[in-house]
Amino acid sequence: MSYKNRLVNYYTSMSYLGIVLAVVFFSVSLSPSLLPRPLLLQGVLSGLLLALGYSLGAAVKWLWNYLHLPLLSNKVQTPLKLLVTLLSAVLFVYSIYYSTQWHNDLRQLMALPATGYMPHLYMTLLSLSLALLLLLLAKAIIGLFIRVKSKLKTAIPQRVANVLSFALVALIVFLFTNKVIVSKVVSVIDDTYALLDENIGSDLLAPMRSSATGSENSLISWSTLGKAGQEFINFAPTKQAIEKFHQAQSKQPLRVYVGLRAKDTVEQRAELALQELIRVNAFKRSKLVIATPTGTGWLDPFAMDTLEYIHQGDTAIVAMQYSYLPSWLTLLVDPSSARQSAAALYNKVHGYWAKLDKDKRPDLYLFGLSLGAYGAETSINLTTVINNPIQGGLFVGAPFTSMFLPLLTKNRNPNSPPWLPQVQDGSMVRFTAQENALNNRDWQWGPMRFVYVQYASDPIVFFSTDMYRKEPDWMKQPRGHDVSPAFQWLPLISFFQVLFDLPMADKVPRGNGHHYSASSYIDGWLAVTAPKSWRNEQNKQLSSHMINQ
Repeated sequence: MSYKNRLVNYYTSMSYLGIVLAVVFFSVSLSPSLLPRPLLLQGVLSGLLLALGYSLGAAVKWLWNYLHLPLLSNKVQTPLKLLVTLLSAVLFVYSIYYSTQWHNDLRQLMALPATGYMPHLYMTLLSLSLALLLLLLAKAIIGLFIRVKSKLKTAIPQRVANVLSFALVALIVFLFTNKVIVSKVVSVIDDTYALLDENIGSDLLAPMRSSATGSENSLISWSTLGKAGQEFINFAPTKQAIEKFHQAQSKQPLRVYVGLRAKDTVEQRAELALQELIRVNAFKRSKLVIATPTGTGWLDPFAMDTLEYIHQGDTAIVAMQYSYLPSWLTLLVDPSSARQSAAALYNKVHGYWAKLDKDKRPDLYLFGLSLGAYGAETSINLTTVINNPIQGGLFVGAPFTSMFLPLLTKNRNPNSPPWLPQVQDGSMVRFTAQENALNNRDWQWGPMRFVYVQYASDPIVFFSTDMYRKEPDWMKQPRGHDVSPAFQWLPLISFFQVLFDLPMADKVPRGNGHHYSASSYIDGWLAVTAPKSWRNEQNKQLSSHMINQ
């Protein structure tokens, strides 16, 4: 058979319904979601949905024929196909034409400059190439199923052969995907980020200050801190810088960090962190914060510096690394590592802190950003809090895996939106976003204060695993101001759109998505720690200082 004839036969064997759904899925994939998408990511998303649309159409056609359901007559089928083809073509052209405008409207919400017309040809070619690859892979799997079934039919009844061959092929695909592809990819990514974490060739030198982690007097070796830990220690604001801002006597902030390489187990690392806190006299400061970092071990300087400036350096912060991978990837691979690490550190620090004189020990707080927020909020041991309650916590960009966030949102006060819920009388838990929503005159704080900071455009917070079948409440009106009005929920498609927003969550300007601004951290710390000497006019001064330093 000639190559031309093969192409003709392949085209004629394709599912018409599959082609229509492929066009529909591809067209809708160009609509906006929470964040602007770069060309490559858009191409991959569109290609995946194109293949998924065709597969669904082909599956429906197969099932219809398998059940021997009646078909439409040619008299009805021909004009109906023409109408459906015309509507699909209109949708395709409409989506292509308006995709750039949708994209730029979303960029405007994020304070990003508008872009020129999206290079649709390159994006479409990328999408088609990926879709073709996926469909060929699916065809190979179906071919394997047919071969296995034909072999089994010679020895066992046909229906048993069908079920058994399907189970065998499914098992082979599952094992190959998880044990070979996924494990290898994750291993390579983990090794890559671990290598980056070693900070080889860095010009960051171990600090000379004896109270600094990684110094000659420290219990923790500088080389074990990793890139994130070394930056956390070295880039802390100095006593002189804080004094210059306040025009008053201040202290040098204390920071303790334990990297993954410091000890073999999470319990050993937690014990090392406690001993380092004791060594530097951290329990003699007025504020002590147990901070759970992001997946890579990173702690946002805006989050840490603002606390230290607010309290004139009379602070101590301790953190412990639990992963090398970014939060969005750790969320999909091993989110439990954050919870285990945070719990181990909390138990060690709280256990020592609880034995100290209540009038002399520091106020104890929790902090977490992204996956760190998930770890921090779940680290609290309720039995220890009853006898020795901590003072509160600041949780920023808590991910969709959060244990408490969905419950708090579900049980919010009526008329408060899901992206900015109000919880009972606000005496224990409050939420805020870009604009400060923490100072409600009708509310009074209780003995413990917890603040959640989240932006409506943050996919790390608002992605949900059931979004493929259920419209989330945060997409209903009223929406957050940074959520595109053109973003419409569609079964299955919206799930993948927001899923593909995850790796872009912190690639937008501060104050959007998963990239939190200094002003939000300032609002949160002021509400949680309640400094007595702070003046309201200092908020803008500190925010400006963070941006310009």
